[in-house]
Amino acid sequence: MKQKKFGVKGPEVSVIGQGTWYIDRGDRTGAVAALRRGIELGMTHIDTAEMYGDAELVIADAIAGGKREDLYLVSKVLPSNASRRGTISACERSLKRLKTDRLDCYLLHWRGSYPLADTVAAFDELIAAGKIRSWGVSNFDTDDLNELLAVAGEGKIACNQVLYHLQERAIEHAVIPWCERHGVAVVAYSPFGHNDFPSSHSREGQAMQAVADAHRVTAHQVALAFLTRIPAVLAIPKAASAEHAADNAAAGELKLSASEIEALDSAFPRGPKPRGLPML
Repeated sequence: MKQKKFGVKGPEVSVIGQGTWYIDRGDRTGAVAALRRGIELGMTHIDTAEMYGDAELVIADAIAGGKREDLYLVSKVLPSNASRRGTISACERSLKRLKTDRLDCYLLHWRGSYPLADTVAAFDELIAAGKIRSWGVSNFDTDDLNELLAVAGEGKIACNQVLYHLQERAIEHAVIPWCERHGVAVVAYSPFGHNDFPSSHSREGQAMQAVADAHRVTAHQVALAFLTRIPAVLAIPKAASAEHAADNAAAGELKLSASEIEALDSAFPRGPKPRGLPML
């Protein structure tokens, strides 16, 4: 599994990680098996959030008995809890559910009403206490990032987790360039879209399948390889089964040629810069 730097001061992290939104719904045994298979195949970056229902409990089951130092665990605080005291309490609840003593990165899920200075102060306090090793944000556009940078300073923001898939490339206009300039990792959530992955019968889907056939891989693997072609970008697809996890992991070694990237770029144009940052 290829790895990339997680922020300017962060460690090397698997380029393909594991998302857990909705993983608590359905077959829990299968979800645990999927996470464990993903870890075995090098997808040691596991992302979750307090908003994701029982996902943190599912992860706790999946990582029980394993080597904690081999994992890169990320969770998120809801904006409604992101006061200084509320952030610390939310983190402690997540640690308890995950059955771990620390998070490798802790994110503000999206911009809320609490001052960023209060949330950042809480993050700094959590780092000093050894409860988190770094912090970042999710769903932040460039104006939010600029405001956050003014509060925290350079080198503090580990990542910005944002919506990014072949049919939603808005972040390529300004968010990715901003993060590249400031050494902030970009983590693509919902990298297959949200129940709208391109059909193999569509023009776009056929273009993607042609690339997949050339490499003898799946279209989903091609999608992940396209997103992570950018050095700053990592992706966190969710898998509901061990087989699906293995499929995602294999994308971590797939390298597309310049002509294949050009073909996908043409089939899935990024379009004009939107007025606001797309998010789910």
